[in-house]
Amino acid sequence: MIRSSLLSSSVGLILSGALAAGLVSLPAAADSIPGLRGHDHTGITVPDLKEATAFFTDVIGCELAMSFGPFSDDKGTFMQDVVNVHPRAVIEQISMVRCGNGSNIELFQYTSPDQAKSEPKNSDLGGHHIAFYVDDIEKAAAYLKAKNVKTMQGPIPINEGPAAGQSILYFLTPWGLQLELITYPKGMAYEKSSKVILWSTTEPAK
Repeated sequence: MIRSSLLSSSVGLILSGALAAGLVSLPAAADSIPGLRGHDHTGITVPDLKEATAFFTDVIGCELAMSFGPFSDDKGTFMQDVVNVHPRAVIEQISMVRCGNGSNIELFQYTSPDQAKSEPKNSDLGGHHIAFYVDDIEKAAAYLKAKNVKTMQGPIPINEGPAAGQSILYFLTPWGLQLELITYPKGMAYEKSSKVILWSTTEPAK
């Protein structure tokens, strides 16, 4: 017991000294942005704002809340300093749409000397998609096909792993933006053991 106590004391002194000297570090406590409430919107740059707004409102069923712009700086570095784009980039216009009980979507139309004009794939760095929750994914899939929207394979039910209980279907806008339908009416398997439950459009207050 004496040896154990001496050893523990020695280890404690060594660790304290190492910490003081900066030789070792303990795991940092989880931090948070002060006042964080949640995800407000996702911004997407589109080739034709009028076409994109029409697709999100007339096909998806979102509602247009506002449009504004343009923004540019002919001589200075305002655009580079504020949104990290080419100094001569121009935001022609922005539209904000609301889609049911989800976060908002901000659609941008840009022109820029260095603009890339191809949509990234999911496998590319910066690849992304927006997912919409639906109550009946088979009915929603049939609706998209009737609207001549390009859909990928599916709907696909997930039957194994933490995501078991969901069904998904990827689809594309006319200009190639990747979107997804998702549903999990009885929840997902991870919920039985996880301390954190993902935010859901079906229970937005939780």
